[in-house]
Amino acid sequence: MIYMNIPIEGIYLSETPEVIHIQSASPLTALSSAIVGGGFQRVRHILNAHVDKNYAAPNPKEDLRVLAHRQNIREPFIGLLTAVHLRKARTAFFESNGLSVGAVITAGMSNATCAGVTPPFSYQPGTINIVLLLDANLTRGAMLNALITTTEAKCAVLQSRNIRTPDDDPATGTSTDTITIAATGKGSLNSYAGPVTTIGWLIARAVRQALEDSLSAS
Repeated sequence: MIYMNIPIEGIYLSETPEVIHIQSASPLTALSSAIVGGGFQRVRHILNAHVDKNYAAPNPKEDLRVLAHRQNIREPFIGLLTAVHLRKARTAFFESNGLSVGAVITAGMSNATCAGVTPPFSYQPGTINIVLLLDANLTRGAMLNALITTTEAKCAVLQSRNIRTPDDDPATGTSTDTITIAATGKGSLNSYAGPVTTIGWLIARAVRQALEDSLSAS
């Protein structure tokens, strides 16, 4: 087991070939597009699980619940799936003015898509899973704002690398990307998290670095 580093008090990360497990001593306020635990949640556990590139199980939610049980999780959790080998996971951490943000990202682009151009669903393995850990206190509106900022930063990285879809359109992501924002709730309340707020700037920097590093990993 490898322990990854996000220096936020009370948050611990561990990695095996099967799963990245993010655990918090106290419940985090989370907003996620995950398979399990999507929407607004209060959770202490986030799992990013590796599956084979040919994975086509009929009930991925149940597979994640079984995995959570093996991790001794007996409470609500957020669960993600990726065909990217977890050795390619990368983290980034930035802090300023009493706020800090850690990113944990796994990225694969074999399923590159261009939003609004690539036609509806044709499954291929490959996804970008972004988990952001915020040592901060955000309103629900700011959490949604953080999702927008994260997406803008992700698209900027793909644009700068000139990643293309199979039809040679500029990639904006993959068809199965997920974003999870999880905040400790500590400190003064932030009502906004756009790219020129302090918290939004930290989010975008963390996403850019961790995504670049994950895409470059071999």
